[in-house]
Amino acid sequence: MQKLDNTTALRNLSALIDFSNLINSSLDLDFTLNNILLTCLGKFHTTKGIIALVNDSLILEVKASKGVSENVIKSFPALKVEEIYNKQEFNEYLISNSFEILQTINSSAGVKGILILGKKFTNLPYDESDKEFLKTILNVGATAIENSLIVNKLKSVNRELDTKVNQLKSLFDLSKEFSGILQPDKIGKLLVYTLIGHLLVSNYAVIVCEKDNYTFLESSFNENNLKTFLNECLANKFDKPVLSNELKKNYSTIYNAGIELIVPMQIKGETKGLILLGKRKNNLPYSQTDIEFISSLGSLAILSIENAKLFKEMLEKQRMERDLETARNIQKNLLPKTIPELSNLSLVAYNISAKIVGGDYYDIVKLDDDNVLIAIADVSGKGVSASLLMANLQAFLKSICKQKLPLNEATNLINDLVVENTMMGNFITFFWCIFKNSTKQLTYVNAGHNPPLLIRNSTITKLKKGGMILGFLPTTVTYVSETIQLESDDVIVMFTDGITEAMNKNFEEYTDERLEKLVLENSKDEPESILEKIKESVNEFIGGAEQNDDITCLIMKVR
Repeated sequence: MQKLDNTTALRNLSALIDFSNLINSSLDLDFTLNNILLTCLGKFHTTKGIIALVNDSLILEVKASKGVSENVIKSFPALKVEEIYNKQEFNEYLISNSFEILQTINSSAGVKGILILGKKFTNLPYDESDKEFLKTILNVGATAIENSLIVNKLKSVNRELDTKVNQLKSLFDLSKEFSGILQPDKIGKLLVYTLIGHLLVSNYAVIVCEKDNYTFLESSFNENNLKTFLNECLANKFDKPVLSNELKKNYSTIYNAGIELIVPMQIKGETKGLILLGKRKNNLPYSQTDIEFISSLGSLAILSIENAKLFKEMLEKQRMERDLETARNIQKNLLPKTIPELSNLSLVAYNISAKIVGGDYYDIVKLDDDNVLIAIADVSGKGVSASLLMANLQAFLKSICKQKLPLNEATNLINDLVVENTMMGNFITFFWCIFKNSTKQLTYVNAGHNPPLLIRNSTITKLKKGGMILGFLPTTVTYVSETIQLESDDVIVMFTDGITEAMNKNFEEYTDERLEKLVLENSKDEPESILEKIKESVNEFIGGAEQNDDITCLIMKVR
């Protein structure tokens, strides 16, 4: 009997040595688990067994099985290590599936998993020697399992590192690519191609949001379905990635359209666009690493799109500035470069625009040796349109002057020409006069302009005779002119409302009264001196406040 026991012990020892050599010959987890199971089935004469290992969530998960149906594996209950011996659901699972014995797999790091085996062919129960031998097998196998798990973990970490390195390299390359593209649609295409290449995305949409509006840069989804969603949900609601579970729960419309992931594209925490993705072609879920990569990619793309928009706006601004500079040169050339010298009249003029291109105009035309025409006008609007209207006015004025018509008839004609050549809403306030040097007579027509001030003997007379502003309606009521006999030392001040309506920082106007008081006090001075005092007074009043209107002033003094 003693000899038989020794023989059995030697066989078990030999079997354990062979078993140890076998499972330690490989670091493949499946190989190790399958050989543990096969050894147990052969040793204990049973037909089925399961090995479940503890996963990262500390839940037992079936990793290998023999002789067990798929349904039995699927019905393996969610089980923590500490629940192995006291969870009723697990006990019922063992009994209902005729599992006879359970043994934990222990290593120096703790419980790694469990092994469960079915009944023996002989229907004999597992005796103590069987249980001891099973413990021995699993003790030997535990080391092999732990080594295989460590190798698997290392492989997984290496794969993750490789993925990270590839994604980082892609982001670096794309940052250079994006910076060289100034068309948002091309940036959208490059973004989509990158997503397809890295993540095997089946469907996608790249949407740029601006306030309540949105633009599809790229989309393989039904855009009408997405528009319904975008109209219901403002893009700025999405300040972090949203996965399919939340989409299904809170945004069923978009989930039913096939969207699995929404990633906002943000600049300084503000959502400027959205990346919408469908399922991956390999059916893998989007991992946290994938989402971080998509977010980084989206941030690069939206930054480049914003830069492209800013570059386009800068080009447009430069083009407008060139146009305005051209208009400014045109306008400057419209104003007289010299002032005719007359024996009985001193005349000075001043013009400054509030913007690059203003709307004020004045002209001085010597008609012959005895007559000079003086005009001042304020064209509605600013910029290029005002400059063009001003050019029209000058052309009309120069042309009509040569016809030597009476001033009132000439005004009728110039009004009709302006009406024919202006859009609705554009008009001109206009005052012009002819000074006859030999007789000191002044004939004028005022077409809705600020009445020039005639100062004689410390009294102001306003030159109002004329008619309506130019360009408002065709001439039905003819303009009237007035001829006045000027005397020596008479002063006439012509001006635009940029002077009387000049505003200080308290939004107070300079006013007609302040101008009239100033010219009355200084009417005995020479025109140059009066003009300087007006400029000083206005500048002192506004105190550096930005002005919205042009300033033009002409001062005549009869000798």
